[in-house]
Amino acid sequence: MQFLSDNTAKVHPRIWQAMQAADEPDLAYDGDRLTQRLDAAFSDLFGRDCAVLWVATGTAANCLALTTMVQPHGAVVCHREAHIEKDEGGAAGFYLHGAKLLLAEGADARVTPASVSAVLDPIRDDVHQVKAHALSITQANECGCVYRPAELQALGDLARDRGLGFHMDGARFANAVAFLGCSPAEAAGPADALSFGCIKNGAMNAEAIVFFDPALADLARYRRMRAGHLQSKGRYLAAQLLAMLEEDLWLANARAANHAAGLIAAGAGARLLHPVEANEVFCRMSAQERAALRAQGFAFYDWGEDAARFVAGWDSAADHAGKLAEAIGTL
Repeated sequence: MQFLSDNTAKVHPRIWQAMQAADEPDLAYDGDRLTQRLDAAFSDLFGRDCAVLWVATGTAANCLALTTMVQPHGAVVCHREAHIEKDEGGAAGFYLHGAKLLLAEGADARVTPASVSAVLDPIRDDVHQVKAHALSITQANECGCVYRPAELQALGDLARDRGLGFHMDGARFANAVAFLGCSPAEAAGPADALSFGCIKNGAMNAEAIVFFDPALADLARYRRMRAGHLQSKGRYLAAQLLAMLEEDLWLANARAANHAAGLIAAGAGARLLHPVEANEVFCRMSAQERAALRAQGFAFYDWGEDAARFVAGWDSAADHAGKLAEAIGTL
């Protein structure tokens, strides 16, 4: 009974079918008929003009989006727990040619206008200190928590007032939308670019960079080529993205994952370290308790010395989640 990560989930059958249907000769790189449909498909989803690029990893999606906003002498403000800081092996510095990450604080891995301002305000206006060029947040974030539309608007206003680009790491964006019950546009807020995650949500190897400022995409196309992410058979990535959007598969998958996480959270009770607002559950748990769960057949990651993380995927069985909830409740 596996709750290690949504990265370990199966590829959804409709994704395989879409890739098989795309297995016909077509133009190479991003000239194929499926890739040419992406802008319109995502524009319909968000209700505004979008320019969309596919890439094969979330790290590439985040970093290529940020390259359109940040110069090598600049910086990105992000939460101390942000994926670009803790889990991408310095890729941001690599792609941004040495630009820094400036780390902000905030409960449950959420930044606020005040915590971002606390990072920005001490920076002197001279060439001796790095200046922030962008703000990056994660929706849903690294603690499984979700920004509300009003919070996004406040952060977007701050970014605009400070002259910053606004990037959203949406590796679990679908889970955030499923939790909020709002439109995708409201869950994205005033972001300039969104890394629209699909791999954690049932895709095989396709992520979308959604530019709400289409002019940024023109630069990103060159950066994608230079970074080695312009795949020659891009139609297979486009096929996955389009299949995700068809009949809101992306949202149905996220709802299933969130439901399983909710079942686990119900059994965790006072052990919860953070509100459960997406598909991740963080619990206080001793080493002996974790060993007891593993002896019953549950797979999950330790989270520091006294905690565990359980992540539900689109394919997590409800009975497995229920059994885990019961097992946690009887520890």
